Order: sequence, then C-alpha cells, then structure tokens
Amino acid sequence: MELPFTKQQTYIDEFNSNDYYDTYYAPGKGLLIEEWMEFALRKLHETFTSGGVEGDTLIDIGSGPTIYQLLSACEVFKNIIISDFLPQNLMEIHKWLKKDPGAFDWSLAVKSVCEMEKNSNNCQKKEETLRQTVKQVLQCDALKKDPLEPHVVPPVDCLLSCLCLEAACKDLETFYSALKNLRTLIKPGGHIVLLSVLNATFYYVGNKTFSSLCVTKEDLEKALIETGYQIEKIEVASQLGQEDKDFSNYDSHYYVHARKPHDS
Repeated sequence: MELPFTKQQTYIDEFNSNDYYDTYYAPGKGLLIEEWMEFALRKLHETFTSGGVEGDTLIDIGSGPTIYQLLSACEVFKNIIISDFLPQNLMEIHKWLKKDPGAFDWSLAVKSVCEMEKNSNNCQKKEETLRQTVKQVLQCDALKKDPLEPHVVPPVDCLLSCLCLEAACKDLETFYSALKNLRTLIKPGGHIVLLSVLNATFYYVGNKTFSSLCVTKEDLEKALIETGYQIEKIEVASQLGQEDKDFSNYDSHYYVHARKPHDS
C-alpha cells in the first residue's frame, strides 16, 4: 500500500491522540502491547542497566502521547525532557504528569519494567520517579536544523527516539537530514538510542491512514554512518504473525545504540 507522504499540517489536523492510544496501547486491545512493547521495554531496560547509558539529561524526541519508553531511563538520568511536534500529544503527556483522571493508563508497561528490575511491588514508586524526573515538555520538529527552536537546551548525554523518524521523513534524504539535526542536540561522546520498525509504508490511527518512510536495515546503518555516528549496536527482530497484521505493513522492529564521536 503506497501512500502520498503525510504532511505536517495533516498530522496537526487529523492525528487523534486518543485513537492512537486505543489502536496501539489500550489494555486488552492495543495492537502493539505484545511484540513491540516487549521488544522496546526489554531493549530499553538493557540499555539503561547493563548497557551503561546514563548521565544528567536525556531528551526524548517525538514522544507522541506515550511515556512507556522512559520508564527505565528515569532511574539513571537526573533530568528528562519530553518533546513532540503535536500539541495534542503534549497535552496527553501533561495529563499523565498531573495524574489527570482522564490520562492514558500505562500500568501494564510500568508493571513489566518493574518486573524486569526485580521490583514488582513498587509500580507506584516507578511512576512517581518518572514524573519527578521529567523537567520539561517541549514542542520539537526533527526536520528543523534546531529541532527545539525557540527553546535553548544545552547538549544532552542521551537522545532517545521511538517510532518517530519514519513518520516525519518523506524520503531518505530527509531522514539523513533529521539524523544530522538530532546530532546537534547531543554532547560529544553522548548517546543516541533509536527504536522503530523496518520496511513500513503506512500505519493506521483509528480510521485514518498515515504514511511511513520505508527504511531497510542497510538504509539505517548507512544513514547513521554517513551522518557521523559511531554505531555501538543494531538489533533487528522479525515481526511474527505478519499475515494477520493490517494496521501497518512493517516486517520487523529495530533497536540502535550509537554515539556522537568525542571529537565532534
């Protein structure tokens, strides 16, 4: 299924954060709860424990309306900055941070991470740790040379991004440009952690269809190297049950840990 590129204004007008949560993450019916969430939470737990990625500040680029990707990082970073392009997504983040009764329920993800940390009785404490660690919630645009403009943020120890760049970029040239833009936000020697999907051209949110840039593992490796990153690790996990999946046509998940060289 080939779609025209979904423009930023279309996201502003048509992306419904509640539909996104219901489609992919709602308890009992979310389509990404099993394979994607298990993959992402496990890789992030490894990254921020045995992977040795830690520091003062982490920025999450393209957070969407989700917080699950930060549940491990909040234990090893003093400050977390959440960012997204869409105001409706940032509104949902604020609702969760303020414990609004209508906030999205992330208890399944919290429980999973606490079990990985051998701390399954402290789910409430985990949520509070994350809330206290999030210091800023900002609008971002990975397509800008300064993705956080007009906000000024000193270079960070780690940049995290999940399920973002393939939606934002219309072609590989734009993908390369976005990686260069993100590189400016990272300290020399700092880390970038990316998790997303390969070979997708579309995904559904409710009854709306949005485009995705079709990226292969080879495209990803080449893009990281040519935009000045040192690759530490790439892992690809094939998607099971592909024939039953009609909400997107990706065929695998990927995890990347790379670094910005010390001399740049």
